[in-house]
Amino acid sequence: MSFMRAARYSSLGPAAAVLTVDSIPIPKPGPNEVRVRLAFSGVNPTDVKSRSGAVPRELPEFQIPHHDGAGVIDIVGGNVDPSRIGERVWVMLAAFGSIYGTAAEYCIVDASRALPLPDSVEPALGATLGVPAVTAAYCVLGDGPVDGSVVLVQGGAGGVGRCAVQLAVWAGATVVATASTQERQQAALDAGAHYAFDYRDPNVAEHVGKAVGSVDRIIEVNLAANLDTDIQVSRPGTVVVVYAADGEDPVIPRRSLMTAGLTLEFMLLYTIGPERLATAVTAVEAALTDGALTMPSTRYFELDEIVAAHEAQESGSEQRVLIRC
Repeated sequence: MSFMRAARYSSLGPAAAVLTVDSIPIPKPGPNEVRVRLAFSGVNPTDVKSRSGAVPRELPEFQIPHHDGAGVIDIVGGNVDPSRIGERVWVMLAAFGSIYGTAAEYCIVDASRALPLPDSVEPALGATLGVPAVTAAYCVLGDGPVDGSVVLVQGGAGGVGRCAVQLAVWAGATVVATASTQERQQAALDAGAHYAFDYRDPNVAEHVGKAVGSVDRIIEVNLAANLDTDIQVSRPGTVVVVYAADGEDPVIPRRSLMTAGLTLEFMLLYTIGPERLATAVTAVEAALTDGALTMPSTRYFELDEIVAAHEAQESGSEQRVLIRC
């Protein structure tokens, strides 16, 4: 029997209390699955929330964390074309419904969740896609093309926000981003945003209005904090897509929303329908091939540093967190 090194946890709680790195048997893929020899594993907020217990759930015997990664397919299961062996791939949703996430030397995923990585794309970039890029693609393009539209990305320097900026620009939109510091605003501009403002500025809506008038679509990271601004910069028909649930639940001002005529949409990557998920993935693949998605500022850890990697993510790191597998 062959073994691999994997980070895992068997109970929920703080990273230092529950995460270990162990030697476990290398799994084999079942029907419609592939095994990926991983180069990198991406750490996202959803991963640390799942491990910490912030998201209530039943835990299997153990869980290898992380949905995102990149590597090479080394074995395929039944019903999968053997020609995929040796294919460079980026991996998404590896730990969704599976104990074999990407924080290991190998992972097992459904073949549809291992996407071809273009020869021009480094594996590290592939490991930053998955949750952030597919979420962003759904938020930006989930209701159709945005060519010629004005898109506001609240939190445009974060993992999802930066991808949303790049995807909206790639899709032909004028993009306004908000961020909390000058450095993060510059990061959004470097990602392609046409304008960037401080969302904490009490006059941010006025600044957006002077720059672009009203906006057509808003990608929203913190509805409770930003709803007033969203209403002020919207017009009848503006759509606000909410993808995060941190902080307090917002108070919904019904009359103001009715007067503004905007639409609130809420999404969770794990529950969107398969057809719309596939559409979002296809958009990410096309943007990746076109070179529209680029490497973010990244902090690297080794697998043995899994606790530090999780703690860095939980501390609100301004850099993406990747683990070398």
